[in-house]
Amino acid sequence: MGKLYLVPTPIGNLKDITLRAIEILKEVDLILAEDTRTSLKLLKHYEIDTPMQSFHMHNEHRRVDGFTDRIQGGETMALISDAGTPAISDPGFLLSRACIRKGIPVDCLPGATALIPALVNSGLPCEKFVFEGFLPVKKGRQTQLVQLSEEARTMVFYESPHKLIKTLTQFVEYFGGDRQLSVSREISKMHEETIRGTAQEVLEHFESNPPRGEIVIVVEGN
Repeated sequence: MGKLYLVPTPIGNLKDITLRAIEILKEVDLILAEDTRTSLKLLKHYEIDTPMQSFHMHNEHRRVDGFTDRIQGGETMALISDAGTPAISDPGFLLSRACIRKGIPVDCLPGATALIPALVNSGLPCEKFVFEGFLPVKKGRQTQLVQLSEEARTMVFYESPHKLIKTLTQFVEYFGGDRQLSVSREISKMHEETIRGTAQEVLEHFESNPPRGEIVIVVEGN
């Protein structure tokens, strides 16, 4: 029987990858990538010539069984996403669950993820926190915000730049304008920044300074 490796990849700076991750990517029989074009830049940088196939949210349901059968047959595979750790708001859960159910060894390497640097850098309590990922776009969004308004732990969210103003506006509405939060964007990249303050202050900042890049919001608990 083979093995599945979940391999974190850099969220910005290409140096944010472990030596073990590079070693695994060179040794496995096949790399499953969320976007092969994006991953090719990383593989070329580290002179990794392992064969690669796509595995993303639009094809993972129909490809899971084929890949698990191949691993059972003796192949080793590494699953990577465009950036960060697979299965954290990225494809990976379905494949790892299927492997576990079939008794296939699964090994997740430690490595890059956006939520931990943003949380630690926020200045908010981080001994207890809840990761919410992306809020629902429409259905269930208001219900979830009402529930989270009573959450006592620090909350971590992912958000896209074009939805940040809407989300911050709703945080002011549901959590209160004086709730402390931070917005980190472009973590480990050239234009990395973290804006801290009340929900109202941070909202006003980004209304005057349209956001770009990957965004993590950290919100003080109630």
